[in-house]
Amino acid sequence: MVKSNLSDVETAFVQRQKALSRWDNEGCAHCSEAQAEVPALTNAELVHLRVRVIALGNLLIALLADGSDRQLGVIRTMATYISPRAGFTQHPLTIRAAHHMTDMVDRAAHIRSTESS
Repeated sequence: MVKSNLSDVETAFVQRQKALSRWDNEGCAHCSEAQAEVPALTNAELVHLRVRVIALGNLLIALLADGSDRQLGVIRTMATYISPRAGFTQHPLTIRAAHHMTDMVDRAAHIRSTESS
């Protein structure tokens, strides 16, 4: 067995960076082809989708409220890594997504603190 020179935190960081790199490289490699085949959503479908996203966000916050401090820390750390590579411009939606991640953790922490009171 070969022992790594990296700590668990460093190893987790490297794994997250690799995952984000794959997302950047593969996440939308075929977007234009796929979009041509997908029909536009109706207004009713968009409303249902919005309701589902809100429900999922609230479910996630409830689960995070029962999560460990380490899990919440990992989410905060991941949000800080959602930034453009050197030489690239920031994408407003990506930056907003990172803010939403930390907001969800903050909301979960608030729920956790009100339950323990």
